[in-house]
Amino acid sequence: MGFNHARVYAEMDNVELVGVADPEPSVRARITRRLRVPTFESYAHMFAETAPNAVSVVVPTTLHHAVAADVIDAGCHVLVEKPIASTEDEGADLIVRAADRGVAFSVGHVERFNPAVRELKARLNAGELGQIYQVHARRLGPFPARVRDVGVVIDLATHDVDVMRFLLDSDVIRVYGEIARRLHTEHEDLLSGLLRFRNGAIGVLDVNWLTPTKIREVTVTGERGMFVVNYLTQDLTFFKNDWAHQTWHAGDERQTVSEGDIVKIRVDRQEALAAELAAFVRAALGESPLEVTGYDGLEALRIASALVRSGIEHRHVVLSDDEVIASV
Repeated sequence: MGFNHARVYAEMDNVELVGVADPEPSVRARITRRLRVPTFESYAHMFAETAPNAVSVVVPTTLHHAVAADVIDAGCHVLVEKPIASTEDEGADLIVRAADRGVAFSVGHVERFNPAVRELKARLNAGELGQIYQVHARRLGPFPARVRDVGVVIDLATHDVDVMRFLLDSDVIRVYGEIARRLHTEHEDLLSGLLRFRNGAIGVLDVNWLTPTKIREVTVTGERGMFVVNYLTQDLTFFKNDWAHQTWHAGDERQTVSEGDIVKIRVDRQEALAAELAAFVRAALGESPLEVTGYDGLEALRIASALVRSGIEHRHVVLSDDEVIASV
């Protein structure tokens, strides 16, 4: 993922990529060969040589806090890949540090920048679906060799938790999760989760590292039909309700949902990472506010952690306003 960040920055007209730090010689050699930019064995050496204004932190989750804290303390704007940190306390500390230093601090929840998700958000804001009943996310696939330090909930479900909050503009008030460890030796590799949002909508999460094909999909169901986003193809489809009336018994006629038109909505495709980093650069330059804040990243981690806790303790977990305030 770090290589992709470097590639996108190298292609941006308003950015000068001054360096990439990685302890692995083969990675540095690839960067030098492909992107022709200076590379460094340590980020401390890179900072001393290049004095960057903004930095992407793309390291294992357990190192997020230590590296991002150093970047912030150096006075740099920073985008840290999701999740924000290993723990909520670490994530909250980064938010406070960035505020104290007056630097932009964003978290890499890249699915918010998927063009199909952006189009869906615009249509929901315009009221095209009416009242929203449910958001159902499926993020399934084989185990990624790159992940060693967290389970599937923190690594993958944080994507969809953030997308749900983004689409619904509502807080999660309680969660229930069932987790399992089937093949991964240290952490859970399967989640079936339920989220209740303050506005009454229900979130459903189906996430695992056990499926032999990659599926990335979110469905939003409401009173006027159902939107379906395919994250991988950036397709957005609307399945309309064709309202019908059904007589249950004499004098009792009720409105019911029926199959209507299927509309494939035009979406201008774009690499989501490129859109995400462009938004981060605009914020670093003071041209626009952050689109994904440290608080957004902390909330995604807090909700995901609650799902893991629910699965371990076999109970639902309530997330109160008091907890949100205390965590920040």
